Amino acid sequence: MLTLQSGLKLGPITLAYETYGTLNADRSNAILICHALSGDAHAAGYHAGDKKPGWWDVMIGPGKALDTNEYFIICSNIIGGCKGSTGPASIDPQTKKPYGLSFPVVTIKDMVVAQKYLIDHLGIKKLLSVAGGSIGGMQVLEWSVLFPETVRSAIVIATNTGHTAQQIAFHEVGRQAIMSDPNWNNGDYYGKVNPSNGVALARMVGHITYMSAESMDNKFGRQLIDKERVGFDFSQDFQVEGYLKYRGDSFVQRFDANSYLYITKAADYFNLAENKSLVEVFKRTAEFFLVLTFTSDWLYPTHQLKDMIKALKINDVDVTSCEINSSYGHDSFLIECNEQESLVKNFLKKVRKEKKGHA
Repeated sequence: MLTLQSGLKLGPITLAYETYGTLNADRSNAILICHALSGDAHAAGYHAGDKKPGWWDVMIGPGKALDTNEYFIICSNIIGGCKGSTGPASIDPQTKKPYGLSFPVVTIKDMVVAQKYLIDHLGIKKLLSVAGGSIGGMQVLEWSVLFPETVRSAIVIATNTGHTAQQIAFHEVGRQAIMSDPNWNNGDYYGKVNPSNGVALARMVGHITYMSAESMDNKFGRQLIDKERVGFDFSQDFQVEGYLKYRGDSFVQRFDANSYLYITKAADYFNLAENKSLVEVFKRTAEFFLVLTFTSDWLYPTHQLKDMIKALKINDVDVTSCEINSSYGHDSFLIECNEQESLVKNFLKKVRKEKKGHA
């Protein structure tokens, strides 16, 4: 039974997870990967029938930045999600029906507390590192201050310490798109008609924020969809329109509408320095930090983490920060991986070297 930040209790809880690599004898090579909004526990490799590998396959595997020859990688689906962990689509043991909106609102802190139970279950006393981008990065920050004795290092990518009004606004547009779909039925659509239009629209809006103007221009420009001239009607004319519709329609097939509401709300509630300064927040935290941002990420721009980096340095935390030049926008941490891979790989080598030095 998990006591949530709201004071409500949730349980029993299922937490779906995958592991890659081998846990060493002293259980000191474990790295927890935290996924973003639409991610899940399947971070790398292929399942039977998969057309695409796990969402961070470019970073996880033999010889890669998160080298499975050296590290034991763990990734779990967050609570509130829809890929195996307990969420609004799960069966409420009291009613024997899907929770729907009776599922309690969860926070980033709640997600991390649930992950801590998993780490304890695996018999790991201290994680070599916790890593993640976007909402995954928020989980990393929460881990670093909530369980500093369990986290040796933190890899924080393309995120911030608390959502701005603009970031909350984009999420609210997505939520309203879902809740305005007649088929949403106040969250009670399981076994009925899925609110597909609302979910697709929410994803279309969200995906625009994940790309940069430059990447959209480079990929689509003003190219038309299999036609020589515009139709002078409200059918789709431009390739970018077709692309967004494709992204929206494909998202409907794999993601639960209510989970989208719960996870975006958790991100909006996240505020690491709600009742104190960041300097106070990081008085007890992980020993090492790697902070990565991207030049074209206008959703989580670099300047939003400057105060956090300053607070870490004031507390004499070993912090390395780097803004990576990329044109891919917020999605850069999933796409632009050459520099990111080198930075992460070298950072982890440093952390392991320092660990041996203090042994």
